[in-house]
Amino acid sequence: MDKCRLQKELDPAQTQRLLEERTADLQRVKAEYDNYRKRVRRDRMAVREIAEANVLRALLPVLDAVDRTCAHEPMTAALKDISDTLRIQLGSLGLEAVGQEGDTFKPASHDALSHHIVPDADRLVCTEILRPGYRLGDQLLRPAYVEVTGPPPRP
Repeated sequence: MDKCRLQKELDPAQTQRLLEERTADLQRVKAEYDNYRKRVRRDRMAVREIAEANVLRALLPVLDAVDRTCAHEPMTAALKDISDTLRIQLGSLGLEAVGQEGDTFKPASHDALSHHIVPDADRLVCTEILRPGYRLGDQLLRPAYVEVTGPPPRP
C-alpha cells in the first residue's frame, strides 16, 4: 500500500529526476569499478615485472660463472649444453645482453673501467667487454664493464 501511495504522490517529473540520479550514480560506480580493475591489473603487472627482474638479477652471477668456465675450460658437450640452455631460457624471459665491442660508449648502459686515448678519434667506442651488462625490456639490470678508446676527455 505504501508503494502505491508513494507512486501516486510523485509526479512524472520527479520520477524522471530520480531515475536520472540513480542512473548517474550507477554510471559513477561502474566507472570507479572499471578504474579499480585497471589499477589492480597495472599493479599486478608491476609486481610481476619487479619479481622477474629480481630473479634474473640474482641469476646473473650464475651466467657470469658459466661464461668464465666456458672461457677457461675446454668446451665439452655438457658445458656447451649447460651454457646454451641457460642462455636460451634466460633469453626467453626477456634477458638481453648489453655491450658489444665496437658499440658507441653510452654512460647509461656502460661503465668504463679504462680509457685508451686516441687523439684523432671522434667518439668513445667500447673496445673490450670486461663483463657484459644485461637489460630486461627497458630496465637496465646491470651495466656492462668496458674498456673504451677515443678522444681525450674535454676539460
